[in-house]
Amino acid sequence: MITIEKPLSLPDTYPLERIGNREEILFFDIETTGFSGDHSRLYLIGCSFYRNNCWHLRQWFADTPESEEDLLHAFFDFLNQFRILVHFNGDRFDIPYLKKRCFSLGLSCDFSGLKSIDIYQRIKPYRKLLGLDSLKQKSIEIFLGISRSDVCSGGELIAVYEEYLFTHKRHLYDLLILHNEDDLKGMPAILPILCYPDFLEHAFCLTSHKNRQKTDENGESLHSLDLICESDYTIPVPFTAANPPFRCYAEGNRLLLSIDLFDGTLKHFYPNYKDYYYLIYEDTAIHKSIGEYVDRNVRTKATARNCYTKKTGCFVPQPGPIWEPVMKKEPKDKIIYAALSDMNLNDPECFQRYLIQILKYLTN
Repeated sequence: MITIEKPLSLPDTYPLERIGNREEILFFDIETTGFSGDHSRLYLIGCSFYRNNCWHLRQWFADTPESEEDLLHAFFDFLNQFRILVHFNGDRFDIPYLKKRCFSLGLSCDFSGLKSIDIYQRIKPYRKLLGLDSLKQKSIEIFLGISRSDVCSGGELIAVYEEYLFTHKRHLYDLLILHNEDDLKGMPAILPILCYPDFLEHAFCLTSHKNRQKTDENGESLHSLDLICESDYTIPVPFTAANPPFRCYAEGNRLLLSIDLFDGTLKHFYPNYKDYYYLIYEDTAIHKSIGEYVDRNVRTKATARNCYTKKTGCFVPQPGPIWEPVMKKEPKDKIIYAALSDMNLNDPECFQRYLIQILKYLTN
């Protein structure tokens, strides 16, 4: 086994105090000869960590097939000094892989007591919202405006490692070590992507709202509700998302929402339709306790489709019921509405619930 350690120059790209004490944080990445821990081997583990006011790089390299066990011993001994693991897709690959290799070699493998920060998993729920092509590290780098070119992919390096085991040529060794080092240097570079969960998962303050009216290409009048919200958190790159009737634009610490309003007549459907009559000429439902006094010729038993009362006005869409009464166009509509006059934006709890619903709607 070959052990490499040297100082590492890493930029401050993200407030690490949001993760924890930086001296308790260990960034790590592994290199393997395949995807399966049952049928392949581990040949390199790389870590970056903060000690004595400086970042350091430490790597353990299996220069022979037999030294894989030494790698694992060295890594887990070193791991005892830390409380937080930061990685990219390590919850799904790196950590399960290490557990399988330890099991195969009859070694102990203890990740208990460690907090795992998986950059991949943290950003996964927001892929659509941010318009990411994929969740590969390269896609995140492109989104953040990071330019980094890899000479070889991890898959291509498997053949390089196999050749190294036969020849021990220095340039092959350098290629393997430098690839892992670049990955570890690249991890802090993409840490700003964590600003987006920070931004989206914490409360916003509503700073202003207004109703806006415009005319479409057919000359029809359209109404929208514009909300401007502010967060205690800031994002590095703006993003836009749209899934009518909701649209959003985020930049810095501000989130701008545009919500299409509905002008017209909507219905409030009663779920217990068996307790109602439908009044044929009034086109409305009435409870049987009152409907008993209505002429039988103008009433009929209500059904799920006609057990409603109607209201005309301006309505705001809501993905889930917050403001009552809930209004719909048809019984099975996914988007429901509330009268704009019933929408209380001064209630912080209701507003936060509404905002969360909109962001989930835009995400899904």
